[in-house]
Amino acid sequence: MRQDHIWNQLHELLISAHERVVLVAPFIKKEVFAAAIAALGDRDVELLCVTRWAVMEIAAGVSDPEIAEIAEHDDRVQIMLCHDLHAKLYVADERCLVGSANLTGRATGRRIPKNLELLVEVSVEHPEVQSVLGQIQQTATPADATMARQLREQANLLAADEDRPSLVVVVDETESPAGRWRLETRMPVRLFPVYRGQKYDYPGEILAGVVRDLAYLNIPPGLDETGFAKVVCSRLYELPEVAELATTGALNLADLQRSILEADSCEEEAARRAAENIAEWLRYFGEVRVVPTGPWEIRQGRELG
Repeated sequence: MRQDHIWNQLHELLISAHERVVLVAPFIKKEVFAAAIAALGDRDVELLCVTRWAVMEIAAGVSDPEIAEIAEHDDRVQIMLCHDLHAKLYVADERCLVGSANLTGRATGRRIPKNLELLVEVSVEHPEVQSVLGQIQQTATPADATMARQLREQANLLAADEDRPSLVVVVDETESPAGRWRLETRMPVRLFPVYRGQKYDYPGEILAGVVRDLAYLNIPPGLDETGFAKVVCSRLYELPEVAELATTGALNLADLQRSILEADSCEEEAARRAAENIAEWLRYFGEVRVVPTGPWEIRQGRELG
């Protein structure tokens, strides 16, 4: 079998298209995407590309948001994002390939070393294929070059950060990454401007912390401020230390610090700072208030007056 067997399958599928192509893959590299479009020639074929963009994955080099720049110059091409995408699915009119291969050099065999991958042709009318396409239609959001540039900027900042976590891309997560995450940003108001690529003037060390927090939050691109706050709040409640707040409606500072100390085996000062950050984020993004009960306590519900 040729090393580029997977690419040959995809290329043969693409050159057979007359009306519509759908490319669904979590990881897409610019060179392979350009080759896929080139396979269509100058035919009037609509191309829908569905992928996902996460800052940590972009920084790790497994995905190129710059495919949006190619789409910007081709009226036939539209890019959509599904943040929880894992399926690999390629459709040309009534034909369909499903399997394991992303649109990357190693997955398609266009680069050495190559991955061991599989693509199998099935009917586009297969119920599971139709189910995935239906879910994409319901949940996917448009992407453009502006969004791509924002995410690339964040990814470059993260990749250049000497204090960043190891850039390990976990495709099948058995637990939420939030369980291993400690909030760094002392002022959560700084998060949304960086997320949306708005104008900001933060010192380098502070900006690096904001970008690390955004990478761990792994928020779908393109949300407005309300949607952003809702996702951040849900991530906070995934922290094991915050679970008590959801079940009892209150969280004591001493208990919070103690749970952080036990989980992280860190110094008391680090645990205190982490607890204060959690309180500030919950107060900013969630319906909570901080009240004095000894040291203080976080309670659900905003302050009145």
